[in-house]
Amino acid sequence: MYETIHSPLNYGGLTLKNRIIFAPTSLGLPREEMLERLRRIAAGGCAMIIIGDVPVLPHGFGPSLYTSKGQKFYREIADTVHEQGCLLCAQLHQSDSDLKGMIRYIPGVLTKRLSMEELRPLLNQQVGPYITGLPEKKIARITQVFGTAAELAVQAGFDMVQVHGDRMCGSFSSSLFNHRTDRYGGSPENRARFAVEAVSAIRRRLPELPIDYKLAVRQENPHYGNAGVLESELPVFVPLLEQAGVTSFHVTLADHGELSDTIPPKKHPEFGQEGCFLKFCDEVRNLTLLPICGVGGLTDPDFIEQQLASGRIDCAAMSRQLTADPDWPNKVFSGHAGEIHRCARCNKECLGGMMAHRGVHCIYERKETK
Repeated sequence: MYETIHSPLNYGGLTLKNRIIFAPTSLGLPREEMLERLRRIAAGGCAMIIIGDVPVLPHGFGPSLYTSKGQKFYREIADTVHEQGCLLCAQLHQSDSDLKGMIRYIPGVLTKRLSMEELRPLLNQQVGPYITGLPEKKIARITQVFGTAAELAVQAGFDMVQVHGDRMCGSFSSSLFNHRTDRYGGSPENRARFAVEAVSAIRRRLPELPIDYKLAVRQENPHYGNAGVLESELPVFVPLLEQAGVTSFHVTLADHGELSDTIPPKKHPEFGQEGCFLKFCDEVRNLTLLPICGVGGLTDPDFIEQQLASGRIDCAAMSRQLTADPDWPNKVFSGHAGEIHRCARCNKECLGGMMAHRGVHCIYERKETK
């Protein structure tokens, strides 16, 4: 039972011991608590952990790959995860926030008068003008530094990199944000150029490194997501990214809307079902033979086994479920699937904790401490 979940996979040149991946997540936890959380998830049996939002520029938000302190931090994560027989992937991230425009909001954030939920739409309003107005020389510098960041990630102990196809890559991809009239704007081919150049920069520096791409898909009718790639544009973007050097795709809904759309609760009007974003994987599957990782409300071992066995997806990524129960893989593999703490998709302590600056937690943790 659950033979496919338990089976190894060649994921773009990297051998995964099974098909379960911890999806990239901004945990928002203190250092020691974060290390222990990642240790527990790795010990629980998943094949790989993706560390979300690793900045590609020296002065991005979060621990820097360019400093000895940042290298030490990421090396400690790598050692902690590897000791449990789990692989580690760095999600290389470039913010599309206008730093000058953000300054006015910093006091409110620091004093917690301004919540993340309130800050998000204010920042999103600035994305279009910022992306449209970036000078070409600065664009070239940013795309090239993806290669430098990937080299530094490997030095820190990461086994793989994922290019964050939302944020700046996704905003350049989106006709809603990208109003440029030069070679980075207009046609889908031009709007794909930023992402293609970022991937190409990594491939030139590291010819053998597996490169995952978080492919953020924008849906219309009804409209969800503002960054990323329209479903109708996937036949343009997927081949270009593959030619640039992408070795696998992590497919999900585009961001820059409500966080409760990209992290949907069970009561969500469009994405409340199990495997809510797998329909986007179906469209990508028709365009490539590369491995595809599905994500979105995945909790049920029987459902996941069916999707994997059918070839609909090659891997299943989870964040909330492995936060609710890090031992999900081991319980499934040992015949104790009935003992899993199933994620209720309530978003109370995971998304809610993040938005309230408490970090990502779970209602089960609260119950266990009573």
